[in-house]
Amino acid sequence: MPRYFEDLEVGDGFESPGRTLTEADVVSYAAISGEQDCLDFTAGEDGLPPLVPDLLIMVLSSGLGFRAPAETPQVLAFMVFDLEMRLPVRVGDTIRCRIHVAGKRPMKEGGVIVERREMVNQRDEVVQKAEYKLLVARRPRE
Repeated sequence: MPRYFEDLEVGDGFESPGRTLTEADVVSYAAISGEQDCLDFTAGEDGLPPLVPDLLIMVLSSGLGFRAPAETPQVLAFMVFDLEMRLPVRVGDTIRCRIHVAGKRPMKEGGVIVERREMVNQRDEVVQKAEYKLLVARRPRE
């Protein structure tokens, strides 16, 4: 059953399952994005696994958000996206996403939902933070 603006409350949230990043993920990202610099796996620090592009983490966190235990809301528009990179992510790291509703404002045909996300690694360190502002549909009148 679809979820609407009325179904979401400030404080609602969940944590996604984890996803371990591989060299194959980085190669696939480079093929799709055209960002070829990330393919030089010898350019990293000695003894450390290669770095994963920051935008790949953002994309994966978006996908992890669809693994919510409930239906995703009926989003009408993706209004604002703020992203803060905090720590590097390396091949072999496992990331997961903590998502919660931080704010809510009704409008005529829908409402604005402020969603905050923290992408964390296997050591529970926050590697990225994001804030989404989404226009979400109101429940249809019957």
